[in-house]
Amino acid sequence: MIYLNLSEENFEYDVRGLLTSFYPGAEITLSGAEHLLPGDRCLEVECEETQIRVRLRSKQKNGESAPGVSDDTLQQQVREASAPAVSDRKTAKSVLKRLVYELLSEDTKKTLPWGTLTGIRPTKISMAMLEEGASEEAIVSYMEETYLTSREKIDLSIEIAKREREVLRNIDYQDGYSLYIGIPFCPTTCLYCSFTSYPISKWAPRMEEYLEALFQEIDDTKEAFAHKKLNTIYIGGGTPTTITADQLDRLFTKVEESFDFTYLQEWTVEAGRPDSVTEEKLQVLKKHPITRISINPQTMKAETLKLIGRKHSPEQIEEAYRLARSVGLDNINMDLIMGLPEETASDVRLTMEKLYAMAPDSITVHSLAVKRAARLNTMKELYAHLKFENTGEMMALTADYCRRLGLNPYYLYRQKNMAGNFENVGYARPGKEGIYNILIMEEKQTIVACGAGSVSKRVYPDGRIERSENVKDIDLYLARIDEMIERKQRLFCRQ
Repeated sequence: MIYLNLSEENFEYDVRGLLTSFYPGAEITLSGAEHLLPGDRCLEVECEETQIRVRLRSKQKNGESAPGVSDDTLQQQVREASAPAVSDRKTAKSVLKRLVYELLSEDTKKTLPWGTLTGIRPTKISMAMLEEGASEEAIVSYMEETYLTSREKIDLSIEIAKREREVLRNIDYQDGYSLYIGIPFCPTTCLYCSFTSYPISKWAPRMEEYLEALFQEIDDTKEAFAHKKLNTIYIGGGTPTTITADQLDRLFTKVEESFDFTYLQEWTVEAGRPDSVTEEKLQVLKKHPITRISINPQTMKAETLKLIGRKHSPEQIEEAYRLARSVGLDNINMDLIMGLPEETASDVRLTMEKLYAMAPDSITVHSLAVKRAARLNTMKELYAHLKFENTGEMMALTADYCRRLGLNPYYLYRQKNMAGNFENVGYARPGKEGIYNILIMEEKQTIVACGAGSVSKRVYPDGRIERSENVKDIDLYLARIDEMIERKQRLFCRQ
């Protein structure tokens, strides 16, 4: 148990993020601890006018004790750190996080690859400094001193920021926009999944209703953005290829007939689940001007696939990939997840060997992040016996194989509760990068989203961002489609 006692509630998010990174899986409660039990910790944070003070209390054994000795032999250990208070909140937060980091690092005898960085996209720091004319040495110095970030991760963030600038050089932020279309259906729901996704077996009989509502949103977007330049399209989910070949064809035709493709640089379609892929559906994808698809193994270990709720084999992954190549699709991404249950570095090496043989055009390496809505969280007692581990060795293995394939890192993001406190990295051959992936992370361009659970994002010239969310529940989405459209109309000032 970790007890957290804060004099300033505003700092809870950042402090909690560090606690979960140093003590993964620990329960954190907002209160003081009058009677600590062995193994418990209590972190006390005081922000006064003149001083910031952090105290970590724990109960430790006073040397080796014989069996049966009472808890009286346990002594409370207290670690403290303090610094002068500062006037602005941003600097105060940075100072506080350093103090907390140093205490937790001393207590656990470990460091974090990204240091105190929580809730910040690392490439945004490097990108902003590069755009201001800062040298790479200045970026390294700043991130080491401010965030205690490792040199390896700083170098990665700089490399990716430079590549992002090159990939996005022709994107129109002022008059351009991107389009997201959500198909929130899957063959099954994976153990770790928190996305809006529903079983296709239940919703297939009502798919025409869903497409009809979706087409209404597309029609409104066509009208609202007729004067804008469409730069990228991303059809995701869920798994779009769970719907029939005919339904896919009608959806793609609707998109083609609705928008001007003069400025289009990328059209991605997720074909993530191999058990949803057929040659007929791939022929439909090839028939339309789709430039990029994803076929996502997550792992090539059969036992893990079964454990996480995927009803397909590694051989089906290889067959789906072979079929996609056979119909002429020449930009294929494959997603992997590090930190899946019971997987080891040997399992990761096996997966990478198989992907190396297939030679996809890009590989996206995710670090497992268990979110609130995932079954791993809502039913955690059923999976408490499983081992989840992501290590530097595993991440290094994926990076090495990707670079040997000629794939360079081109985008990176982090989120809460990532296994091993690592990151998600996209690797791609030059010219095969996922442009939409960068745009959704860097938040520099307006994104119009259609479909249940999708989120539209308006980016203003001054960098301010406003959002409009569609409801996730399919029944509600179908019943309230006019309201979903009206929400976007308000967001984009059409009412």
